Amino acid sequence: MPTSINTSDHLLDVRGLETQFDTESGALRAVDDVSLYIDEGETLGLVGESGCGKSVTALSIMRLIQSPPGKIVGGQIWYQGTDLLAISEQDMRRIRGSSIGMIFQEPMTSLNPVLTIGRQLTETLELHLKMTKSQANTRAAELLEMVGLPDAEDRLRTHPHQLSGGQRQRVMIAIALSCNPKLLIADEPTTALDVTIQAQILELLKSLASELGTSLLIITHNLGVVARYANRVNVMYAGKIRESASSIDLYATPRHPYTVGLLRSVPRLDIGTTDRLIPIDGEIPDGTNLPSGCAFRNRCQWAVERCADESPSFETVSDGHTSACYEWQRVRSESEATVT
Repeated sequence: MPTSINTSDHLLDVRGLETQFDTESGALRAVDDVSLYIDEGETLGLVGESGCGKSVTALSIMRLIQSPPGKIVGGQIWYQGTDLLAISEQDMRRIRGSSIGMIFQEPMTSLNPVLTIGRQLTETLELHLKMTKSQANTRAAELLEMVGLPDAEDRLRTHPHQLSGGQRQRVMIAIALSCNPKLLIADEPTTALDVTIQAQILELLKSLASELGTSLLIITHNLGVVARYANRVNVMYAGKIRESASSIDLYATPRHPYTVGLLRSVPRLDIGTTDRLIPIDGEIPDGTNLPSGCAFRNRCQWAVERCADESPSFETVSDGHTSACYEWQRVRSESEATVT
């Protein structure tokens, strides 16, 4: 049973989530006091460099952290009135795959290489929806057609290695949507796909989510993805959320140095062709030995002495826009000329 009372109206409400891994160098805080929410029918983007904790956040929500060495050490994950961290593994299995679906990063390693595509689809349908074998086969073919795979009946008899990367990703989407989940988590859904296939997959995800009324959490390092598809964006760095805003506000008026750095370091169509990209100096710090204060301060051009003393908490900079930065006002005034 939940250990406290849920007062949230959000579909998913993550509060103070903490996940760590035991390593030879000590405990690595992959997710450190992360809070986020998703409303019904909403698309939320979670962005940041590789290694910042995005995927671990998703796996924590699904309770798929491998233990050992990983474990969730704190927080709550409220989903439709239930704290997912307070229920049994058996109850979680009923939710996982049915009410919450997930598309993993690499379909070639996520799909079982020795089972046919049809069996990997029908297994979920038989388990969660109690369909007969015949009903599941019919529904599996319908799902493949829904995600744009031609000759669906023939595809059911194929194995993953017989499909292209884009086709395998469509199969992963079909599996994730097979039980009409309320929430779909897409973890780097276009990894290793070429640009044209990436666009097809993302458009397919968005249209299916809209058609089925599914909420969508898109995890990516591609800022262009969230600009087009997300209603809101959370920017993550070194295990923490650093800025949260609507996608329009985040791109127009970023208020955290890390967000500014991300925007400056990617090509944009609205800046001159002679303007140089400005990469973020340095690299993400070792999670087992984070610097004191703000973890981004050693890479930040706006860092002040206070940043080394304590980690900043969130401040509201405008309606629906928060930033964990002491100098967000300076960031605003000095970055606008180069970002907007």
